[in-house]
Amino acid sequence: LHLVALNLPSSGDVRADFQCFKQAQLAGLTSTYRAFLSSHLQDLATVVRKTDRHHLPIVNLKGEILFSNWESLFDGSGGQFNTHVPIYSFDGRNVLTDPSWPQKVIWHGSTAHGVRLVSNYCEAWHTADMGAVGQASPLDTGKLLDQKVYSCSNQFIVLCIENSFVSDPQG
Repeated sequence: LHLVALNLPSSGDVRADFQCFKQAQLAGLTSTYRAFLSSHLQDLATVVRKTDRHHLPIVNLKGEILFSNWESLFDGSGGQFNTHVPIYSFDGRNVLTDPSWPQKVIWHGSTAHGVRLVSNYCEAWHTADMGAVGQASPLDTGKLLDQKVYSCSNQFIVLCIENSFVSDPQG
């Protein structure tokens, strides 16, 4: 399953599922992509289909492994990943080094176990208000689910996860 960033940083007011869908299509990707965010309807840990959570690796846009599987992100360790493996945007830029993302922090709105934090998810990702807060993770920690609170006015990285694996029928 591919983990890919939106092409630009975003405040806490983001129509992330729609953006993930649209940018994946524009990039020629045929699978469904969902925001790597807890929402008012769903915990982050359940965004990927149950059947795909254990046996498929989580990879970047070039197929390099970030996590052995979806479940391994939510063991409570904060989603430790190899910072030497780039995380790419849909247009192919490395968010860890590209200046388009001056703040190397990702929004997630979740606990270390991928459960939504209702008080820390920018009002279900509908506000960029300076007084509202969202849970996010500075990538220099090497974790996708580090537990830091930031104002929703910040412009951070938003990740998208391929939420269902479809094998190539010709393959």
